[in-house]
Amino acid sequence: MLIVPEREIANLMTRSAAFDAVESVFAAMASKNAYNFPVIREAIGHEDALYGFKGGFDKQGMTLGLKAGGYWPNNLEKHGVINHQSTIFLFDPDTGMVKAMVGGNLLTALRTAAASSVSIKHLARKDAKVMGMVGAGHQATFQLRAALEQRPFEKVIGWNYHPEMLPNIEKVANEAGVPFEAVELDGMVEADVVISITSTFEPTVMAKHISPGTHIACMGTDTKGKQEVEAALLGKATVFTDEVAQSITIGEAQHAIYNHMIRPENIVQIGEVINGTHKGRTSDDEITLFDGTGVGLQDLAVAASVVELAVKNGVAIEVDF
Repeated sequence: MLIVPEREIANLMTRSAAFDAVESVFAAMASKNAYNFPVIREAIGHEDALYGFKGGFDKQGMTLGLKAGGYWPNNLEKHGVINHQSTIFLFDPDTGMVKAMVGGNLLTALRTAAASSVSIKHLARKDAKVMGMVGAGHQATFQLRAALEQRPFEKVIGWNYHPEMLPNIEKVANEAGVPFEAVELDGMVEADVVISITSTFEPTVMAKHISPGTHIACMGTDTKGKQEVEAALLGKATVFTDEVAQSITIGEAQHAIYNHMIRPENIVQIGEVINGTHKGRTSDDEITLFDGTGVGLQDLAVAASVVELAVKNGVAIEVDF
């Protein structure tokens, strides 16, 4: 068995490699060559933690495995480690034997950012100039770095529940040579692309905040009850997702389905756009919305990629298991 420790990931995995891995697995899902297993996510009754498993099998890439982990809200304050903790396990699909154990914390951030970046590549208008960020936490910095590589953005605007955190994303914009402006939510009407990356159970982004022709990536809703955007916005948009089953149960679409704003058959897997079996955006006035719920196959794809890089660079640890 190979082990790739968390400490090695930053020197191995690039945004480009994460993008390629996620785009490829989305295409495989739409082609029915890869599928996710049902998600398990539970409150464990200790330290207010949520713990669970995501997994799947990619027959095209011959990747089988799972990610185990969750959210410990007291970690940073009590233990000095980040609140999100995860580990990815890969297995040999021919024998079932364990192949690798990979640190999953940074990979989770990279694959989540890659997913929204893939959606921008395939769904945002080609002439998009203003990038909007709703949320300014740790994950938002990964999201913005990846997004700025997909279009020649001329400006970044941002809003956060806690305005004192906005310098997090302002720094990323400045590093990319793009000016930044803090705005109120009403100011998001200026954006051509919006990424929402918050952990809320009530909508923040309303339909009135999104202009015709905008692409919005909703990346924070991955649990039953969470909600970042008004259900009516999904009713006005063409809705795409990583996986429909997750979108309607734990993703942003769960609320629009409940309120009869959309139907499950109205939601399109983004892999269909990547494969060319769905046309994607059809006009400059169309609002496109990507419901990024985060699927296990994303984790397996980036983990398999990083294992190859670790072996190539001689940093994978081999153990007799």
